[in-house]
Amino acid sequence: MDPKRNSRRHFLATNAMSLGSVALASLLQQDRAAANSERLKPEPRTYSLDPQPPQHPPRARAMISLWMQGGPSHIDLFDPKPKLNEYDGKTFPGEIKYDNAAQASSKVLASPWKFAPRGECGTELSELVPHLANVVDDICLIRSMQTGVNNHGQSIQAMNTGQILTGRPVLGSWLTYGLGSETQELPAFVALIDPGQLPVMGVENWTNGYLPSLYQGTVVRPSEPRIMNLTPPQRLKGKAQQQYLEYLSHLNRQHLEQRQGELDLEARIASYELAAKMQTAAKEALDLSQESAATKRLYGCDDPACKDFAERCLIARRLVERGVRCVQVFTENQRWDHHGSIRTGLPSACKKVDQPSAALVADLKQRGLLDSTLVHWGGEMGRLPVIQNDAGAAKVGRDHNTYGFSMWLAGGGVKGGMTFGTTDEFGHKAVENPVNHFDYHATLLHLFGLDGEQLVFEQNNQERSLLEGKGRVVHEILA
Repeated sequence: MDPKRNSRRHFLATNAMSLGSVALASLLQQDRAAANSERLKPEPRTYSLDPQPPQHPPRARAMISLWMQGGPSHIDLFDPKPKLNEYDGKTFPGEIKYDNAAQASSKVLASPWKFAPRGECGTELSELVPHLANVVDDICLIRSMQTGVNNHGQSIQAMNTGQILTGRPVLGSWLTYGLGSETQELPAFVALIDPGQLPVMGVENWTNGYLPSLYQGTVVRPSEPRIMNLTPPQRLKGKAQQQYLEYLSHLNRQHLEQRQGELDLEARIASYELAAKMQTAAKEALDLSQESAATKRLYGCDDPACKDFAERCLIARRLVERGVRCVQVFTENQRWDHHGSIRTGLPSACKKVDQPSAALVADLKQRGLLDSTLVHWGGEMGRLPVIQNDAGAAKVGRDHNTYGFSMWLAGGGVKGGMTFGTTDEFGHKAVENPVNHFDYHATLLHLFGLDGEQLVFEQNNQERSLLEGKGRVVHEILA
């Protein structure tokens, strides 16, 4: 065999045209594949607040969360512990985790307030919540809540988003993402903020996180005008405004067609359109002059100590009555964070919210709305059974406790007139039927007809959910 015929130069010379054909065919095939890929590329998903079908029959269609930021003392309000009286002033007989070691004390602090059985169910409540006693047969009192993270911000995140890190969607955003809204003239998710201060974490309390911006909460101010710029200037009223908005909508839709999948742009256009509808619907929904004098007295609107919270609870009822999916009513920054002076601070905090909270439950019930509206009352933590700031009876307080605390639920498919779970004999840790924030979220979604593991959103090619594989439905508290 001629060695020249087997050389690399000979091979390339004799096959150059063949290799070129192969290369050309390969390139053409790649182009066709790319073209097919473009044709098969799915359309960008769009999002809306149109009503969505639940995954199974729901018990609740709306939620009102009364958020007590700071950590209400469960052992002074909802969870009586006779052992505290026995050990009052003595050293706590066990280990305890302090958040503020500098002011910590190991002395047990008995509750200064009396407890008594209330309602037909006989649930023991503190004398600090006399109005709640009137509706105790309609509430489910959970005495075994826990998050296990003693920091305010992280525990708020856990209770509101499922995790301690920021940047995640809150409960209201998940509900509106999963179910949409029953009204297209009002926001689906509303935050009613306190006239004092924003709560800890500020706007993180109503953030949409990684969900589309369409699902973030809409803030309603605590005083008039509750929503700014609802009334158009005189020159734009009537037909002039209508024509202007129609032209603006045309331009926006044209702009969006060239930018398919831009979720923030879609949300912004939707918010402009909603704002126009709210000029009439929101003014009517927020107008408390339409309520009777008797209803206002029921909520405590005539009492300066609770007037602002009463008005917001009444607004919350009016909003869910009109199809709003989720309303959060906030107390101000650290209202319940009684590290000191608990003997004066706790009664003041209770006076602010007790009558309006109980009235909300009673009012929803008499209007036939309680069965379909889930009411939540609680904060991100409770308090420890020992003294903090041991500087005299008037100045003592209690440190944070996220290992066992109380909250209550009413309506929306939850059993009334019951308590669930227990803490130890000092109220320090949940010991029977503990309910963590994952369990709470799984139960809440279940009541709304949603499966927490099927309600997912794809972020960076990863399916995300509120539960992230954790939590159980607490069937024991379901009606």
